[in-house]
Amino acid sequence: MEGVVASVAYADGKRLGDVAIPDISEALKQPGVFVWVGLHDPSPELLKQIQQEFGLHDLAVEDAQLAHQRPKLEQYGESIFVVLRPAILSSDEQQVELGETHIFVGPRYVVSIRHGATPSYAGVRTRCQSTPTLLAKGPGFVLYAIMDFVVDQYFPVMDTLSDQLERLEDEIFSQTFDRATVHRIYDLKRNMLTVKRAVSPLVDVCNRLMRFDQPLIPEDTRPYFRDVYDHAIRINEHVDTLRELLTGALEAHLSLTAVAQNDAMKKLAGWAAIIGVPTMVAGIYGMNFKHMPELEWTWGYPTVMILMLASCGYLYYRFKRSGWL
Repeated sequence: MEGVVASVAYADGKRLGDVAIPDISEALKQPGVFVWVGLHDPSPELLKQIQQEFGLHDLAVEDAQLAHQRPKLEQYGESIFVVLRPAILSSDEQQVELGETHIFVGPRYVVSIRHGATPSYAGVRTRCQSTPTLLAKGPGFVLYAIMDFVVDQYFPVMDTLSDQLERLEDEIFSQTFDRATVHRIYDLKRNMLTVKRAVSPLVDVCNRLMRFDQPLIPEDTRPYFRDVYDHAIRINEHVDTLRELLTGALEAHLSLTAVAQNDAMKKLAGWAAIIGVPTMVAGIYGMNFKHMPELEWTWGYPTVMILMLASCGYLYYRFKRSGWL
């Protein structure tokens, strides 16, 4: 069926076999069986069928259909609804893109719904099936496995952003300044904010899953969510650290740009002062007054020229010594 990635029944941590969507309710009549259904961009008709098979809440199904939700955890009777935002890098590694995963967890079922170009959970399913003792813990462990996979995907994204920040810092202090540098700083800052929006709510989600008022999460499964919680905290702190470094890099870039502009202004002011001396002298003798004693003096021209050159040379020496030129 289009939109269905996998629909498998499990019992005692072992795979029983694939289950067709219309046959799920019959499979759940068997004792100790739970079903894990994986969907990718399902149609409204398929979601309606899934809702009927598992008795999902209307509001949760509406959120899963519309997508564009923030990471959250909501409880509807005996089931919970979890929204995750996996992060992936674009092909040129210049932009962080967020996918979306919705997970319905009940006493005997897990429904995972992926939206967009997010990584497949086939590897998660294979890993769970390879550890039947853990998979025997039921839907709560499947939820942990999916959340752990999503959170682990943030680490390579953060490593790439850290490398980009290091290269940017090197360029700021070693190369000439241009408008592209500022654009790259703000692009990197926007990517970090994107990751922040995806990771920050996960801390609260994991905290709620570790509490003792969640009957769907067995007590022996809660320590696994503590591991996801620790990873989410690490990523959240890493994002905050990089954002502070990026803010410092932007301030350093602006400061160095201001210093460079100040140096340029000093040079312009120095040359303007040097040029001002001959301009002033030439302006005086260009006023065409009739009675100017120096006009009739034989050595007037060379004296004025020597005076102008000497004045300009002295000013150049002083400006050069003071660092203006």
